[in-house]
Amino acid sequence: MKVIATESAPKAIGPYSQAIASTGMVFVSGQIPIDPVTGNLVEGPIADQTKRVMTNLAAILEAAGSSLSQVVKTTVYLKDMGDFAEMNEVYGSHFPDHKPARATVQVAKLPRDVGVEIDCIAVL
Repeated sequence: MKVIATESAPKAIGPYSQAIASTGMVFVSGQIPIDPVTGNLVEGPIADQTKRVMTNLAAILEAAGSSLSQVVKTTVYLKDMGDFAEMNEVYGSHFPDHKPARATVQVAKLPRDVGVEIDCIAVL
């Protein structure tokens, strides 16, 4: 196993890694809409939050030697399923050539009370 870490995405703030690479795959921890430069949350519409989350995922995948085009599975956690269409439009724009397997669930609460968190698994 190899720990993946990059300054281009928010630092892990607990006992976990941004990602772990193992046996040709990279497993990326759930990302929330934190700007890694300022450490501030991206607030506002779910589209803005989702864009930041996808940017964070892409940065971690790049650090691992992969990319969004290599993602095979994601899980999307939404605070409000009413935000699904707006999130889905932004999410889909990051996967123009393929559509990874995905689960989307509504949860009672997310870290720092954000509206969306996404994790993923990709091929190296």
